[in-house]
Amino acid sequence: MGSARLYLSVAVGGFRRYASYRAATAAGVFTNTVFGLILVYTYLALWDERPGLGGYDQAQAVTYVWLGQCLYATLAIQGGGAEKELMERIRTGEVAVDLYRPVDLQLWWLAGDVGRAAFQLLGRGLVPFLFGSLFFTMALPTEAAVWLAFAVTLVLAAVVSFALRYLAALCVFWLMDGMGIGQVLMITGVFFSGMVLPLNVFPGTLGEVVRVLPWAAQIQVPADVLMGETDPSAAFAFQAAWAVALLAAGRLLQSVATRRVVVQGG
Repeated sequence: MGSARLYLSVAVGGFRRYASYRAATAAGVFTNTVFGLILVYTYLALWDERPGLGGYDQAQAVTYVWLGQCLYATLAIQGGGAEKELMERIRTGEVAVDLYRPVDLQLWWLAGDVGRAAFQLLGRGLVPFLFGSLFFTMALPTEAAVWLAFAVTLVLAAVVSFALRYLAALCVFWLMDGMGIGQVLMITGVFFSGMVLPLNVFPGTLGEVVRVLPWAAQIQVPADVLMGETDPSAAFAFQAAWAVALLAAGRLLQSVATRRVVVQGG
């Protein structure tokens, strides 16, 4: 119980920390709304030419756009969550302090990132999504059970997102700098998560591959649950499997890094 309260406090601290950046949050809301409008009209033109593309009608395509804008910062699709600070702490050697704390390193950073994600969802993601629902026709469910299942997918998506970024951050133990790995996170995050186009639009073998990669758990799976395009239990299983696998890989890599690698600067 004491450990649970500790990590809950870390999560609350992460929420409060990002809540203090009011100007950045307002700018993010504006940016996501503008990009949402650009993408919506692009999607509408595309779906006019190709009705039913990817198995979506126009209302579903519009819903997908605004959900992506809602989750862009929430899931740190292009990076910028806990991994950014962790990379810097590894580079400077300050991570040695973290390793001496009587807490689990991975859970500490996960708790903080969950707090960050919660604020980004409420403070930055909700407004563009509501804007989209007011001015465009969206395929939103009316059943409370669907919304509850969708909420579960968001939690699992946040864990998968963190696990991916945590693995990337640990690479700095060997690379000594996070700039390159940050660029890789940005590119893979945008492309493989379906941020630009739904993954079910991708053709042939490429589509089959991207839909089973962990990035699909971030936007595509929650979107399909929200719009009734997939069974929630199958979605939960897919996301949970990737969350467990990636967290286990992160724990293994963390063990190797802290045992064999000399921290730069310390």
